[in-house]
Amino acid sequence: LAALFFVTVVISAVVTNNAAAVIMLPIALSMAEGFGASAMPFAIVVVFGASASFLTPIGYQTNLMVYGPGGYRFTDFLRLGLPLTLLVGLMTVTLVPIVWPLGG
Repeated sequence: LAALFFVTVVISAVVTNNAAAVIMLPIALSMAEGFGASAMPFAIVVVFGASASFLTPIGYQTNLMVYGPGGYRFTDFLRLGLPLTLLVGLMTVTLVPIVWPLGG
């Protein structure tokens, strides 16, 4: 689940979160089927990963809206977004299997 989350986050950093979810959802469902696990936790991890667009101003519309007028630099997003992304990732891969069990 952690690898799925972080691959989705990386894709979401360069394309929109909707596109990242569309790209990663079939992969997540195939992974769940391959592991003989429920598809729901894998899908939820993709949703959270796609929504964690904190690393770049490109990944989410609001980031791009404040980028210029706020006087931010690209590195500001990386400096503040990386710890936040790691926190969200840790919480996601910890809590998702509890709320949505992996058992198929």
